[in-house]
Amino acid sequence: MFMSQHRLESDLLGQKQIPAQAYYGVQTLRALENFNLSSTKLSHFPLFIKALAMVKLACAEANHSTDKLSSEKLKAIQFACNELIQDQYHDQFQIDMLQGGAGTSTNMNANEVIANIGLEFLGYAKGEYKYLHPNNDVNMSQSTNDVYPTSIKLGLLLSLEKLTQPFNELVESLAQKGIEFANIVKMGRTQLQDAVPMTLGQEFSGFSVTLKKDIEKILDISSETLCYVNLGGTAIGTGINASEQYKKKALSALSEITCRPMMSAPHLIEASSDMGDFVLLSGLLKRTATKLSKIANDLRLLSSGPRTGMHEINLEPRQPGSSIMPGKVNPVIPEAVNIACYQIIANDLAITLAAESGQLQLNAMEPLIALKLFESIDLLEKTVKMFKNYCIDSVTANASHCKNLVDNSIGIITALNPYLGYETTTRIAKAANETGKSILAIIEDEKLLSKQSLDDIFSIKNLANF
Repeated sequence: MFMSQHRLESDLLGQKQIPAQAYYGVQTLRALENFNLSSTKLSHFPLFIKALAMVKLACAEANHSTDKLSSEKLKAIQFACNELIQDQYHDQFQIDMLQGGAGTSTNMNANEVIANIGLEFLGYAKGEYKYLHPNNDVNMSQSTNDVYPTSIKLGLLLSLEKLTQPFNELVESLAQKGIEFANIVKMGRTQLQDAVPMTLGQEFSGFSVTLKKDIEKILDISSETLCYVNLGGTAIGTGINASEQYKKKALSALSEITCRPMMSAPHLIEASSDMGDFVLLSGLLKRTATKLSKIANDLRLLSSGPRTGMHEINLEPRQPGSSIMPGKVNPVIPEAVNIACYQIIANDLAITLAAESGQLQLNAMEPLIALKLFESIDLLEKTVKMFKNYCIDSVTANASHCKNLVDNSIGIITALNPYLGYETTTRIAKAANETGKSILAIIEDEKLLSKQSLDDIFSIKNLANF
């Protein structure tokens, strides 16, 4: 028997042939035809699809509990949403993340896929929407304008939780290097000039602490802001077509499904148009990327050489560094960290401009905000994994070289200020620069301090407050 390769569906603009095996419908097909901008599809971010399914599931349960959705249809929607939550049917979400319509295409993609999975569960064919309709049933009491931002916020929460472990592992790896290098004295530098001594361990523990503060701040702020959603506000926040009872039950169901305290924003009209929470999160991600890139820059400097640079640390060779210079090895992992961080920083500008350009009761640029936030978190997760596994874990120190640099540095003269005074130490520093002698040699020649005094002054405890 001949089986048709297509089914016919219709919408406001007319009819379209849908591939027979597709679980999406006519509105999704139109979006597939219209938007081919970023090559990043909805399916690229599975946690976003899961979040959409969780929101749709909560809404269906609320509609059922308020006697608007039948038990039969609820079971079908529950089955379909749980399939999506279990990573099934994600290949049916091929719409570009960048899209016009303020996310309507994304919402309809979810509505159509859920409806058609549900129809098959009920024993009907895909497209037989009189038995389970994408708009009338799956989208009941909802609008793209409350479902889409709620799903974005939930998806971001899930993504940030996924980021936490690899980020903390990087922080711990840096902290362990701080312990490993605790007794290695080196020169600290300001403005790329010799400053005063410190330990290499102090330098690495500083890296660890600054990143630990960032992940804590990101999680704290996110839990305070992203749990407040405009679900139930429908089109512009007034809650048209959704009862107050439905709104309360939808949020209660969503909290139970997600195991997170999802709460109603204090002012739904404000929450439907304002993108401030997304701008705040993006700013925190930018801050973290800025710090991470700075650390990568420091490692590139500290490992420079090996014969003509600082060469205080060694980075594990990851690949040959030149097609023409034999033996050259480049710091490719820190370089890649820099590049990834620059992209995250650039994403923040795109998010800022998109948030600013919203008009009146809705921000039509929200798809760009969603793409760039998910992209930044995803990129940050991959970056910290790479940085830890292929760079930080294997860093080694050149302890003797660090000590020689300290011994021959002019910068150690600062430690003598309390004993010899600023004018005398300035004279000694000038003499050292002019003659090439070390600070210690000049002091010994002039018999300004005893050897015991010098040993005490230049001990690691005194030099680095260790």
